[in-house]
Amino acid sequence: MDIISPSNGMVLATIEEDTRNILSDKLDHLRIGQKAWKKRSIHDRLDCIVKFGALVLKHIDELANILTDETGKPITQSYNEIKGANNRIEHLKQYAITTLAEEVVPNLEGTYEKIVHEPLGVIANISAWNFPYNVGYNVFLYALVAGNSVAYKPSEYATLTGLKFQELLYEAGVPEDVFHCMIGGPEVGEFLLQNDLNGYFFTGSHKVGLHVAYKTFQKLVPIQLELGGKDPLYVMEDVLDVKQAAINAAEGAFYNNGQSCCAVERIYVHEKIYDEFTTAFVEEVASYKIGDPHEADTFIGPLTRKNQLYFLKEQVHDALEKGAVLMIGGHRITGDGYYFEPTVIKNVNHTMSLMKDESFGPVIGIQKVTDDEEAFSLMSDTSYGLTAAVFSNDKERAYALLDRLDTGTVYWNCCDRVSPNVPWSGRKNSGIGSTLSSQGIRIFTKPKAYHWRKP
Repeated sequence: MDIISPSNGMVLATIEEDTRNILSDKLDHLRIGQKAWKKRSIHDRLDCIVKFGALVLKHIDELANILTDETGKPITQSYNEIKGANNRIEHLKQYAITTLAEEVVPNLEGTYEKIVHEPLGVIANISAWNFPYNVGYNVFLYALVAGNSVAYKPSEYATLTGLKFQELLYEAGVPEDVFHCMIGGPEVGEFLLQNDLNGYFFTGSHKVGLHVAYKTFQKLVPIQLELGGKDPLYVMEDVLDVKQAAINAAEGAFYNNGQSCCAVERIYVHEKIYDEFTTAFVEEVASYKIGDPHEADTFIGPLTRKNQLYFLKEQVHDALEKGAVLMIGGHRITGDGYYFEPTVIKNVNHTMSLMKDESFGPVIGIQKVTDDEEAFSLMSDTSYGLTAAVFSNDKERAYALLDRLDTGTVYWNCCDRVSPNVPWSGRKNSGIGSTLSSQGIRIFTKPKAYHWRKP
């Protein structure tokens, strides 16, 4: 399998894909290793994860460059992701032991009752390329602490990063028969779906998520799907600083080239500040440096996947054909690499793919609204339900709108943010299940109830 640099199209490395025999052997090892791993104390398992986090920070220069090489993520953003993902380990240090501890229920009528949280067993983690540290840690670190073994399938666009996870986990003390990288393309993920494992945790598109659900639901084991989004942001006319709101919204839309499930994907602005906001928004986007992702001041690097260039081109064409106005960008950048200009389009509406279908790239539509009810109606007009944001000076007004939205996460005066302290979950086509928070710890366990009564 060739690992391609999206910044220039050159081959970074060629690695051997796992054969079916190798994959089967790895699963056999994981089944054996999990039996011993679950018997180790939570303190021991957590200690390995803490050591892993320290090793990641020790090798951060190497790891950031690998991430930038294979995904095209600007180097400063690679450092940010690696450092930021460490908050998952801090969260586990603070809450894993108490969350996974036995729970004793008050003695009733002479019967002793308690709840024990047992590991699921061997779980499959079919992960994503856009934030491999964040979305990977959400699953495999929490699963390991809970006593599971992990068949980790990194995206073929972040395989080198996945192999470094494996190397550093082993160095941190995680046994080699408890975590295995399953190397290859989609056929490796398909192999995992065909095997009888004890849980399936997938991060990726809605289309593939449906396939994962279809292939695994008859197994009657836990399935967690973190899928896409078409995340809306509404800017009310009472914001204290329109320009700052535009700056914040632009970062939410274009950070990591817009390649994030929780990136701002569509913006609604009250008509009273629409022109002022769009002007400030375009000025901010025009200031973004596009270029070599290894340069510290680059904000827009290449797209990770070449095919996305054609999808974005079609979205822009569709919007302009239906009467939208291009304010900046709109084209692929010629030359080496998979570069697309950061693109802002106004006068959009919901007949356009740009406002309905997940873009996953540096394009955004901005639509004018007359009041909060129109904004709510448009924000709700989606098959997705991951995040939604409101910028406003009025907390009660913002909350009144956000409380009505059927989304897993809502933001007031912020966006494109994930915290380990609260659940990360989607609704509708954005997925099922939760990671992070106490729910994200216990999702990797199955409860067992004890009823004891003296003879």
